[in-house]
Amino acid sequence: MTKEQINSLLYNGIFPETTVKRELIETHISWVIICDQFVYKIKKPVQYSFLDFSTLEMRKHFCEREIELNKRLTDNVYIDVQPICERQGILRIGSKEGSLLDFAVRMHKLDREKQMDILLSKNMVTGQDIKNLAEKIAFFHKNTEIIYKKDFLDIQAKFNDLAAEGEFLANQLDRNCSDIISHAIATSDTFMENNKELLAARLSAGFFRDCHGDLHSRNIFLLPAPQPFDCIEFNDDFRQIDVLNEVAFLCMDLDAFGREDLSALFIEYYNHFFPTMKTSEDRSLFIYYKSYRANVRAKVNSLRAKDPGNSADKTKALSAAYKYLRLMDGYLRSPYLFH
Repeated sequence: MTKEQINSLLYNGIFPETTVKRELIETHISWVIICDQFVYKIKKPVQYSFLDFSTLEMRKHFCEREIELNKRLTDNVYIDVQPICERQGILRIGSKEGSLLDFAVRMHKLDREKQMDILLSKNMVTGQDIKNLAEKIAFFHKNTEIIYKKDFLDIQAKFNDLAAEGEFLANQLDRNCSDIISHAIATSDTFMENNKELLAARLSAGFFRDCHGDLHSRNIFLLPAPQPFDCIEFNDDFRQIDVLNEVAFLCMDLDAFGREDLSALFIEYYNHFFPTMKTSEDRSLFIYYKSYRANVRAKVNSLRAKDPGNSADKTKALSAAYKYLRLMDGYLRSPYLFH
């Protein structure tokens, strides 16, 4: 579908249910239309190095895959895949009459005030919330598919991708960004060289699993029972990772909110329910994974700053990029990184 067709659907389209309010949220890979009762997610016809939504068949496949994978963690959230057709100039979701344009993932609408990132910003996430979430994620990880074949060293190249943002961030912020990035890449290279055997051992031991892949507070509802959603469906490699890498994302996110206490509580309880961090070497790897997750967030925000909607968006993205750079730098300077 095109942006013009999305607008036509948003303002003049026919939906399976009567809906008064329709809100559009756009990301770089999807359009999400939020209605009164349901949410419809439509994949953009795009192709990147890490995903391919370029054909109608691929978009249908990944809509189905999204439901299949997310049902591992959700309860009564993901419903079905709905066709989007056009007849006599009117776009309809759920109708098979007319010309088939695309497909949408239909989900039940959840209370956005219960999203974990919003609750964190209001200081409304409790220790019990974190314990419940740790237990749910640990149970999921213990029962999901074990991955025994994986290029576990590819994380080094992914980490080093940040170098491409160095000049832009230095020009937009200050030269200190280049120093932070150069130090981070050198430290990462050394760490990976020193820990090849550890990563190989973790792969053999079954700690690489088919995870969520994008586990951070914006992808979790607390209703109050924890409800993670929106796992990565478009690239198995991004989702089939070390479980410590998965939980490091959430813990880094909590650190970024200034809630190191909740971060520490989560990993303590997670490790109690699913012991995956047993040695000082494992703990060092966990710190490294947190630095990697901060690295990726810095890069994503740098890319957003290069193509902002307006000047306010650019300022916000640059501020976030710098915050994550500093967070990454802090992890990599931890005395516990190199044991």
